[in-house]
Amino acid sequence: MTTDGGTARAWQAAPDEAEVVARLIVSFRNHYGRDWPSDNAMLAGVERLIERPETVYLLAAADDDSPPAGVCQLRYRHSLWTAAVDCWLEDLYVEASARRRGVGDALVTLALATAAERGARRVELDTNEDNTNARALYERHGFSDHSTGGSARVLLMGVKLPEAEG
Repeated sequence: MTTDGGTARAWQAAPDEAEVVARLIVSFRNHYGRDWPSDNAMLAGVERLIERPETVYLLAAADDDSPPAGVCQLRYRHSLWTAAVDCWLEDLYVEASARRRGVGDALVTLALATAAERGARRVELDTNEDNTNARALYERHGFSDHSTGGSARVLLMGVKLPEAEG
């Protein structure tokens, strides 16, 4: 499945595009000033995940003549609470040179269509509260911090576990 968001286009990455996906994920990592996991570990992880049915990578380009400049990872799992598939939209990143050209919009549009096609009842994500551009993009597509229907905001919480020895 592909979608066109204006002139931008998005498509599901094939296994032979794992290096492109990893390059963009590494750029995302670098954007946050990190250098770990290593480039090789990122590529190995993408190569492992891209073959699994519960993980989908999407790529997008600003136009037909441009290389991929955006990536998005989708993770699927069965939810007991919806009695259907849930989709987690993860690691959406657009290179600075392609921002404001519809690449992010094309990725989110395809992510929602892909999730619906797989029978997902909801799509969830997390983003930094200060990332107003990302929040505006997601809100244009109907995402909300009140997505469960209640009046309270939905919060993502986590805990970092110590690394296993061995």
